[in-house]
Amino acid sequence: MALGAAAVSRGRLEAFSDGVFAVAITLLALNLAVAGPGHGSLAHQLSNRWPSFAAYAVSFATIGIIWVNHHALFKTFAGVDRVLVFLNLALLFFVVVIPFATTTMADYLRQGGSDAHLAAAMYGGVYEGTSLAFIALFWYPIRHGLLEQPIPPEAQRAAVVRFCLGSGGYLLVIGVAFVSPLAALALTGLIAIYYVADQTPNPTPAAAEVSG
Repeated sequence: MALGAAAVSRGRLEAFSDGVFAVAITLLALNLAVAGPGHGSLAHQLSNRWPSFAAYAVSFATIGIIWVNHHALFKTFAGVDRVLVFLNLALLFFVVVIPFATTTMADYLRQGGSDAHLAAAMYGGVYEGTSLAFIALFWYPIRHGLLEQPIPPEAQRAAVVRFCLGSGGYLLVIGVAFVSPLAALALTGLIAIYYVADQTPNPTPAAAEVSG
């Protein structure tokens, strides 16, 4: 099959992606267990596991927001080609790694020390990879005419700037991790809030009205 030929339908690609997002979110919960009776009071166990709960909340919100933006982005696609399928797989690669990075960061955050800094930096690095993959996923269809409606050049540039701000934020998370892992986790949560707003490029108002 040629590189530019269609690989799968858009619906099938979205269904596969939704399944991966669902699995990634489910895996996050596997680190929330407590030791159980005989290991101190439940209150003590819960308080001792606070890094896991905090990391779970941030990662759950981030994966959920990625899924929402992924859905919004795919609504603008007229079709997909082979390259777009692989770009989507690159995004899903990082999404699936998020539970591992979350668990690792939470475990070492409780212990402190140099390993905690490295774990937090790795956590930020996974999100940086996710951000870069998402940028590629929305930029490629714009440049190769795979959208249902045209995106004005100014909207294209604005979307790139908005996503680069988020990507730059994750680079900051990596740097902050070597100073304070807890601050790096908090900053990751703030970036998730930033992405709550739809940062994906939108078609021209006139084109959107015609399609509606």
